[in-house]
Amino acid sequence: MKPIASIASAGAWPAGTEIDFVELDAEDRHRRRVVLVGEQGATYLLNLARPMQLRDGDALVLEDGAIVRVAGKPERLIEISASSPHELARIAWHIGNRHTDVQVIGGKLRIRRDHVLEDMLRGLNAFLEPVDAPFDPEPGAYDTSGHGHGDAHGR
Repeated sequence: MKPIASIASAGAWPAGTEIDFVELDAEDRHRRRVVLVGEQGATYLLNLARPMQLRDGDALVLEDGAIVRVAGKPERLIEISASSPHELARIAWHIGNRHTDVQVIGGKLRIRRDHVLEDMLRGLNAFLEPVDAPFDPEPGAYDTSGHGHGDAHGR
């Protein structure tokens, strides 16, 4: 088992240099300590001081400097848009009022498929489109793990 020395944010490491990748859904990417199995069959130990949310495209940096890419596993999502920014903000408020994980992507929102929420959103005149894509929900407002991984994580 190869220990992970640190985490590098997507875009902060040279793309195409990874030796392996792990494919994880959003829940499995929120971790403190876990053994991960790469697509090549190797095992990696993530052992952080506190839990953090790994993002699609992040890198697990091994002690020898080798990179293992984190790939977001496609999930069943609904992409939400609206007729105006004001309407999208109103829809976002209603989603937040239900304490539902949400991803902001461009001028749209994404949530996990849920027929009850989808019915509510249709009632708010939202435009809904089913998609299968990696899910990177916004961290909570009081999440102290942040996403600016830096070099301190995992050491």
